[in-house]
Amino acid sequence: MVPALRGIRSALPEHELVLATGAALRPLAELTGAVDTVLPARGLDPLAGPAGAVDVAVNLHGRGPQSHAVLLARAPGRLIGFGADGVPGPAWRAEEHEVARWCRLVTEGLGTPCHPDDLSLARPGCAASVPGAVVVHPGAASGSRRWPVSRFAAVAARLSRAGLPVVVTGSAAELPLARAVAAAAELGTDGVLAGRTSLTELAALVADARLVICGDTGMAHLATAYGTPSIVLFGPVSPALWGPPKRPQHVVLWRGDGRGEPHADQVDPALLAIEVPEVLTAVERLRHCTFWVGGD
Repeated sequence: MVPALRGIRSALPEHELVLATGAALRPLAELTGAVDTVLPARGLDPLAGPAGAVDVAVNLHGRGPQSHAVLLARAPGRLIGFGADGVPGPAWRAEEHEVARWCRLVTEGLGTPCHPDDLSLARPGCAASVPGAVVVHPGAASGSRRWPVSRFAAVAARLSRAGLPVVVTGSAAELPLARAVAAAAELGTDGVLAGRTSLTELAALVADARLVICGDTGMAHLATAYGTPSIVLFGPVSPALWGPPKRPQHVVLWRGDGRGEPHADQVDPALLAIEVPEVLTAVERLRHCTFWVGGD
């Protein structure tokens, strides 16, 4: 939603732009340069604050009606969202890319241009813990989008033997997963950064990385935000909906038909169809490009 936030900022330059989102995302919201304040929010729970204190509310959460109701409870002067249950607005398009979707909403609702390629984030002020690293990120929100540990480990081991600095990232909850990948790849404990970086430090790591390898998850969006070469493995959901922009440094691997369940517990068959040699071939292709960091 970064381009949409910048479109709102452009359309309403005198307003205070408050982003209601998970408190943990505050550091990234600040790096957009478009957000003045983060209002901690949790799913579709009621938002804090008095009714009537909002001039314009923009629903970047979903199509409604539940998310519309959360905003309407604050009695905004105007609600901008997709048409649903009496709320006027543009039609929801199920097969539209998320970035294009929110840009279209802002453009039609506020009459301001919105640029889908405006995805960059400011670089954090902290230094990367491992400059020029190959970042392997095996985690994802659901099992259907997690490539097997053995395959991530095989890729990590091959790159480590080639002399590249490989680190494994993840949240604190994903530490066992990261340790399993690192152990199988014989990276040692120093190669495990899961649970040891703040979100700001993780952004700095990605900004200075030479490559990110991950599934269809937030790490892929960070790689896009910093123009870092990436290999993103898709399974249940088509990259046409959630994938990175078409740039030479972002390689998408997908063997699906877009009919999988993104929140299932078991790894999606389309993701399983991606084999280790395909990923290594993609790495070699990127290593011969001018944007590869490190000169090796």
